[in-house]
Amino acid sequence: MDFQAFLITFREALEAILIVGLIISYLTRLNATQYNKWVYVGVFLALLSSFIVALIFQVVLTGFSSLGSEIYLKVGIMFASVILLTHMVLWMKKQAKDINSDLQKKIKAVVTAGSVSAMIIHSYLVVVREGVETVFYFAAISGGDITKVFTSYGALSGLIMALLIGYLFFTGTMKISLKAFFNVTGVLIMFIAAGLLVQGVGILQDLEKMGSLVTTAEGKPKPIYNIIEFMPEHYVDEVHYERDTGKEVMISGQIGLFMAAMFGYSHNPSFEQIAAYWLYFIGVFMWMKILGKKKKSIPKDEKVEMKNVHAQ
Repeated sequence: MDFQAFLITFREALEAILIVGLIISYLTRLNATQYNKWVYVGVFLALLSSFIVALIFQVVLTGFSSLGSEIYLKVGIMFASVILLTHMVLWMKKQAKDINSDLQKKIKAVVTAGSVSAMIIHSYLVVVREGVETVFYFAAISGGDITKVFTSYGALSGLIMALLIGYLFFTGTMKISLKAFFNVTGVLIMFIAAGLLVQGVGILQDLEKMGSLVTTAEGKPKPIYNIIEFMPEHYVDEVHYERDTGKEVMISGQIGLFMAAMFGYSHNPSFEQIAAYWLYFIGVFMWMKILGKKKKSIPKDEKVEMKNVHAQ
């Protein structure tokens, strides 16, 4: 969970820092630094809103726990997070190249209009989107205990790393390719999404709310394989295996727990879990290919016009 928290916090925080930094930099170029304080007001309000959302999430999850329905809410959050994480990756892949020019056009329009409220709203929406998404993802990877993730060294390390890289980027010390950054972190985020999907399917099958095409004599989902002796997916499974067999596993369950959280690893997956995992990646890559074809199909005249706009 710590590495998941680190990656999510790092990506979301850095994305927000880069965009806010671009806003401040462009305002400086326009000699409109009087708007900087209103950008910071928007950022502060966004952080406050994200904190309030986190509190609401925790209260709601606690309420569902007392009703005995917490597990269903957790599964729902898992599946919703898969959709949101995937959308984030696809959106950033499409927007990363032109994010600077798009921001410049929007900010220039705001400054021309002389609207302080618009500047606050713009910076607020940029940060609050990342903050609310982070809270939602934390709820998914923590099983509902958001406070546990907020206090983990993974989330704190991710925030510190994002602040450091953001500082180095805008002081000119470090040159970052936004496209490369979003592509690399996008792949890792996809693994997290696929892992959440597999976990959600497994929970539904454990609750007997989802059947299987491959079953045991009792009608329960039958594992396609079982390699617990190689690497159990949890240290509890390791303890049970060594107690029952008297043998030691090859790779610790602590590593298996990391692999399960990060890559959706399971030592005894059902047919549906394997299918869901691979179909997820096939579907995402096919969608990326479709988006790539649409981008290439832009008429030549329109490409020239877009290029001229960016140059301006």
